[in-house]
Amino acid sequence: MSARTANAEAGTSSKGHKKPSGGRGGRSDGAITVLLAEDEESFVDALVIGLGNEGFGVTVARDGAEAIKLYEESEPDIILLDLMLPKVSGIDVCRAIRAHSTVPIIMVTAKGAEIDTVVALEVGADDYVTKPYRLRELVARMRAVLRRAPGGTDSSEHLLSQLDTEGMWESSGIRVDFDQRRVFVRGDEVHLRRKEFELLRLLVENSGRVLTRDVLIDRVWGSDYIGDTKTLDVHIKRLRSRIEADPSVPVLITTVRGVGYRFASESS
Repeated sequence: MSARTANAEAGTSSKGHKKPSGGRGGRSDGAITVLLAEDEESFVDALVIGLGNEGFGVTVARDGAEAIKLYEESEPDIILLDLMLPKVSGIDVCRAIRAHSTVPIIMVTAKGAEIDTVVALEVGADDYVTKPYRLRELVARMRAVLRRAPGGTDSSEHLLSQLDTEGMWESSGIRVDFDQRRVFVRGDEVHLRRKEFELLRLLVENSGRVLTRDVLIDRVWGSDYIGDTKTLDVHIKRLRSRIEADPSVPVLITTVRGVGYRFASESS
């Protein structure tokens, strides 16, 4: 196996041109291309084989500097980025790529590194997984992030394409009329306050994606908000009481401890 490039099925080589701002190039055979930035050989070998079996083409970088170089040389559809890379940290690699691209990035973190996870999401990572993880979970997260990416089948820009014939968004027993700001839960209309509705819309538009507390506060209350951040928790609690079957055991709006919240719909 090459120190730089590997594919479980065939010798896939890096492309020789720089990736534009977030475009998805892909290989001529239609496989989704993954840039895997990982320095632990056990993870590299398992992922090259596992992702290859799932139909992905994998290019491997074993340090942060090589990750940036291979990113610039190739057109990965998605990046799996280990947080603790030699030479250049995963955080700095993410920051460098985010300066000129919206390519989906999933950060791989060590168990318990909550503060690093928060930083990773704040510098632009789309999602994260914690070691050790199951391949099935990783692949599901990769596909969800790809759907939400610009040009993907489930991005927020394509929210309208998810509406039914009556112009309503529906999933997991919830129907939302975004134009009329009306919400129906299991057939009954529930009345949400303005901030609660804005929170729900933001979460729905990013179904399956972890949104940090700072992102939620900035988007709903504004970047100049200087009040108590606990107001977010209060609004989440109220929103859960209106849409969850059992608010004490939420399954739609889930807490990602130390990071933020995720909305889990049927399609996410």
